[in-house]
Amino acid sequence: MSVATYLERRGELKTYFDRTAADAWARLTSDAPVGRIRATVRAGRDNMRNTLLSWLPANMAGARLLDAGCGTGALSIEAARRGATVVAVDLSPTLVSVARERLPADIDPASITFKSGDMLDPGLGKFDFVVAMDSLIHYRPQDTCGVLSGLAARTSCSLLMTFAPKTPALAVMHAVGRLFPRADRAPAIEPVSERKFASLIASENGLSDWTIGRSHRITSGFYKSQALELVPR
Repeated sequence: MSVATYLERRGELKTYFDRTAADAWARLTSDAPVGRIRATVRAGRDNMRNTLLSWLPANMAGARLLDAGCGTGALSIEAARRGATVVAVDLSPTLVSVARERLPADIDPASITFKSGDMLDPGLGKFDFVVAMDSLIHYRPQDTCGVLSGLAARTSCSLLMTFAPKTPALAVMHAVGRLFPRADRAPAIEPVSERKFASLIASENGLSDWTIGRSHRITSGFYKSQALELVPR
């Protein structure tokens, strides 16, 4: 992993989610009315979150889960409802604050630790499960594999993540998205073909003891993302 590239991109993402689009992102992840395009993104994200949750055990009592790039905390809440002890981390202090405010009354506050910072911080500890939903799609695929390698070293059961699949349709949507006002734009994503990404994972030294499990692509209007499961060999 190129440390300089990863750190530079991480800084850009923090600025975007914490300043440029914090309000828009909080609205997108709520029940508030949104426009037609954002509605397709919301539906796609809901579908993706449900897919990743379906790959986790129904009973997670005693398990420790890292929600890497937790945003406003929807996945963290559902994992806690299953009994998991959750560490929810995000680059944006603003979104982490929103996540804390949205914690439902039926969730024990002690079951979720919300933190603002880097998902690779070793101080976060070790985990049974890690979920990185749409939080790595903005990094170069090579850097993403480096991040997965770092997370794998502290994970025992499974790593669930998403990547942006490289397709002609996604390329068109990406180009159209650049025409939106800055507050409506997501940061640039780094599409990669499924075959290429699988090859990069296979060649990453820190992932030599891991293999690809389930994979599932979700397309909903302007939302296109692919879920991938990594499990120990």
